[in-house]
Amino acid sequence: MADRSFIDTNVLVYAEASDAPDKQQTALALLKQLYETGTGVLSTQVLQEYCNVAIQKLRLPAAHIRAQLDMYEQFEIVQVTPAIVRAGLDLNQTRSVAFYDALIIASAQAAGCKLLFSEDLNTGEVIAGVRLLDPFILKV
Repeated sequence: MADRSFIDTNVLVYAEASDAPDKQQTALALLKQLYETGTGVLSTQVLQEYCNVAIQKLRLPAAHIRAQLDMYEQFEIVQVTPAIVRAGLDLNQTRSVAFYDALIIASAQAAGCKLLFSEDLNTGEVIAGVRLLDPFILKV
């Protein structure tokens, strides 16, 4: 079985980005691959951040956002718990990672993910046993 992979918010946002067609194509291909292999994992934080960007920046209609949420709920969803928040705080303090990024890493770790796909982190670095990969610069 393939390694479980955590999906950061920016992948979901780029899946909507018709103004960045290369990144959109990469995001859609990655989401399709992770869905088909059953290895993709999201968190409640990622879904909240996606909704915020979709409403505020992308100005997508609520019906479209709801439809996307229905699709994203087909992935495994990690509930951000107080223990994950504490682990994120620890990573923030020990690894000098911004708190919300640390929370993403802590969620990936809690879900047993070996990979975290994100544009926002240092690709190739391993934090808390999770390898960070920028899908927009690496072929996956």
